Amino acid sequence: MLPKYKRILLKLSGESLMGDKNFGLDSDVIAQYAMDIKSITELGVQVAIVIGGGNIYRGMNEAETGIERAHGDYMGMLATVINGMALQAGLERVGVYTRLQSAIKMEQIAEPYIRRRAIRHLEKGRVVIFGAGTGNPYFTTDTAGSLRAIEINADVILKGTRVDGIYTADPEKDPLATKFNTITFQECLSRNLRVMDMTAFTLCMENNLPIIVFDMNKGGNLRRVVTGEKVGTLVRG
Repeated sequence: MLPKYKRILLKLSGESLMGDKNFGLDSDVIAQYAMDIKSITELGVQVAIVIGGGNIYRGMNEAETGIERAHGDYMGMLATVINGMALQAGLERVGVYTRLQSAIKMEQIAEPYIRRRAIRHLEKGRVVIFGAGTGNPYFTTDTAGSLRAIEINADVILKGTRVDGIYTADPEKDPLATKFNTITFQECLSRNLRVMDMTAFTLCMENNLPIIVFDMNKGGNLRRVVTGEKVGTLVRG
């Protein structure tokens, strides 16, 4: 089966790696993600990944913690590198070649982020995991995902979440919420639907980069998305 997309950026939340736990990493979730990612690399899809860090550290209220925002954001960036290393280990366990690149220098465990090198790895069939966000405080990993996707000329951002798409309201709170199969960037803005943070969303809109929001925790969904099945919600211009 031929994939619909040649090069993708997969954006995962740190919380998704917790599974049913309250904190940290769930080895079963990492194993499932690794197998799903392997299944699309076998189709010839070039895969880049950005992971959040909320399962380890989430920026908290400065007044409560005494940790200033910029300092806390750097702590969050380091959490994303830990998650990247965990996913890298899971992928290599199932025979997938990977490279971890970090926006913050840490030579012993990751390459520095170099755009041309990242693209070369992708062309050679390696999965590239981008750690440490953008390397700057005040930017989310959603923004890092959008930025890296544009830099590597990805065809689409696949945003793996716990819900199976974008709804008129939060489906976990409102039983009457209805799902969109496709929606435009402008419609998301007019309905005030929080697909990503505004900086990340604007980057995608200005560069006409489509986003697909889907349930990553359902095994096989990733492969269905890249082969063009109607899974999740497509956001486009």
